[in-house]
Amino acid sequence: MSIDLKTWETLTRGVTEIISEAELKAKLAKGKPLNIKLGVDPTAPDIHLGFTVVMRKLRQFQDLGHRVILIVGDYTATVGDPSGKSKTRRILTHAEVLANAETYKQQFFKIVDPAKTEVVYNGDWFSKMTFTEVTNLMAQITVAQMLEREDFRNRYEGGQPISLHEFLYPMMQGYDSVMIEADVELGGTDQKFNVLRGRELQRSVGKEPQVGMFLPILLGTDGREKMSKSLGNTIGVNDAPQDMFHKLFTLPDALVESYFQLLTDVPLENLSAKLAQVTAGEIHPNLLKEELAKNIVAQYHGTDAADAAAQEEKRIHSGQAIPSNIPEFQVSLGSQWVPSLLVLAGLAKSNGDGRRFIEGGSVTFDEVKITDPKAQVEVTGTHLLRVGKRNFARIIALDAAS
Repeated sequence: MSIDLKTWETLTRGVTEIISEAELKAKLAKGKPLNIKLGVDPTAPDIHLGFTVVMRKLRQFQDLGHRVILIVGDYTATVGDPSGKSKTRRILTHAEVLANAETYKQQFFKIVDPAKTEVVYNGDWFSKMTFTEVTNLMAQITVAQMLEREDFRNRYEGGQPISLHEFLYPMMQGYDSVMIEADVELGGTDQKFNVLRGRELQRSVGKEPQVGMFLPILLGTDGREKMSKSLGNTIGVNDAPQDMFHKLFTLPDALVESYFQLLTDVPLENLSAKLAQVTAGEIHPNLLKEELAKNIVAQYHGTDAADAAAQEEKRIHSGQAIPSNIPEFQVSLGSQWVPSLLVLAGLAKSNGDGRRFIEGGSVTFDEVKITDPKAQVEVTGTHLLRVGKRNFARIIALDAAS
């Protein structure tokens, strides 16, 4: 049975690498439902749009009749995936992992069809393994092979400690594939080493090796680093509609194409045409960002909420409304020099910039225009600091915050 072009384009949209394409086509050509694996370690309770890149691909496989197997890594999470890490992760307790898993699944099923998903916990097999079985598993790979992995090699060469338990992780992820007889494993590009261990272990027990499908790491709202809660550049699937819309609408222009490709089903030919119009100056980039934001907000909150968020964003953009997610900064109670407040709040790069903004008439404190660059204001509670129409911060007196 051959694979039709539309199916192939759907499954490979946004995918950076397949190991291997020939094997995937052969598996699909059999016309039988495949076991599509995703392993997740619920090390945190919240899911952001970076996680959904892989989840959307799972849903595409489901819509084509395949079976998703979600492995909740209640045991691998207590080890901690070292992928991309420059130091050893904090080891979570089993109770912490299980608590995170419950909220994680609620968000996961906003995207993936629960009726076509089997959820398993890898503690079901790892908790029963004897020390001899663990030893036999570890014998499948050498230390030299582990040090071929870039993050391990960099830490070793840089004198950073690598705990022996971290070497367990790739083997455990690979053994998961053996236990569920995975046909395809999905993951970000940072998961390649781990996914390939699954192929090796499946071969070692005489099973057909899984195909690895790798998707790009989504950049966060800063446009520089991968989306990460620790970096403060995330858009959460549980974010309020207006917060989600505002973050998407204010993305750097360079991210718009990848967000459309990885987070929506907008036909790529339509996207290419619109991007060409933006480049030619025929349409404003904000029109494309509005379409992106409405599309994604509608996925998680419905079209009515997306339309309402779009209207509210227009009011915010025109200066008629104040965003709900204004950053907050605490300062000492009493008199404060306005330029220094602007710098503290990230609304000016320097005191000199702050003075120039004041001289230009664009600074207000509690909606009162500040005209004197030497002005002091009294911080006694919670106050609104604004530069121009769309740049805000809340200034909170320390005594009021306590």
